[in-house]
Amino acid sequence: MHRVNAERYEAFDLLATLVALVRPDGIVLFVNAGFEAQVGLSRRLLLRSSLFERFAEPAALQETLLAVARNEVASGRLQATLRCGAAAGASGELPVQVIVSQLDARDGAPLVLVEMIEIEQQARQDREERALDQIEANRELIRNLAHEIKNPLGGIRGAAQLLAMEFAAPPRTYARASGAAELTACTDVIVHEVDRLQVLVDRLLAPHRKPHVVGDVNIHEVCERVRSVLLAEYPRGLELRRDYDVSLPEFRGDREQLIQALLNIAQNAAHALAGRIAAGDAAIVLRTRVARQVTIGKQRFRLALELHVEDNGPGVPAAIRERIFYPLVSGREGGSGLGLTLAQTFVQQHHGSVDCDSVPGRTVFRIVIPLP
Repeated sequence: MHRVNAERYEAFDLLATLVALVRPDGIVLFVNAGFEAQVGLSRRLLLRSSLFERFAEPAALQETLLAVARNEVASGRLQATLRCGAAAGASGELPVQVIVSQLDARDGAPLVLVEMIEIEQQARQDREERALDQIEANRELIRNLAHEIKNPLGGIRGAAQLLAMEFAAPPRTYARASGAAELTACTDVIVHEVDRLQVLVDRLLAPHRKPHVVGDVNIHEVCERVRSVLLAEYPRGLELRRDYDVSLPEFRGDREQLIQALLNIAQNAAHALAGRIAAGDAAIVLRTRVARQVTIGKQRFRLALELHVEDNGPGVPAAIRERIFYPLVSGREGGSGLGLTLAQTFVQQHHGSVDCDSVPGRTVFRIVIPLP
């Protein structure tokens, strides 16, 4: 009977893919941490069980595994559906790309290495890379445009104020007094609109002006700060639930930026819940978890913080779902379309990422930030 030294294969725990070391008959001799987390069972419970029990239709995997074990083929690839336990927080089934290869031989019998790659994970990474390129291009465009707008705004405002001072001078005739009043009203409109545009431009440029103030950050203090703001703003009709993993360590970051990022996302959720708040059954959940072997962009991190903001609102409109982090895109009448853009910028300045999964009745914004 095969016995393997688990310490010899500890390096597999560093992989993002799911790995199982099995006998030719499918009996599990070792699984990595990623496999444990995905199926929702401990390594101890998985050992000596059949790998085939973890798949919805294992026949093709059985044939491939035997062919590799007999040296009929050097390796095999196939697509399969892995059954995931409820403890993994999964929907129950996970489509995976399976790579089967012979590892070595012990006691005259081969060992077979089965590596599983989440098909959705690969697709998600491809989408993230494309989105990052697009976001950076949009951000550069907006930054340049904001600078170009800002320069003439000062001149327009100054000219309007000079005109207002001229019209405020004592009039020589009644007719001039009447006309001056109308023109003063016009200059007031000009100054007001210029000030409004100035605020918009300042918000576009804000993330690139403020210095990154780094210190020790407790993510639950950040969550509680945001929670207190929302409770003050929505004292009735909105339930704010906590679901914290208190084992999460502190990390280095800009506390105020993270508060602003989370607040923007949470307030966005609250605005979407307006109907449910009026009905008294609105809910937002702030959830923290530890994630292992996370890829953000093209960089790999052993540990990361996952912060979920979940609401039971109507969901993100399909027309803007792929563009919600773009500047000036808003699904709410009167919205500036900058809240989520700024949130994404602040998270990215912490080498993290933010994405959204939305269906009617459940929208989840997920912030991922690397941990030391």
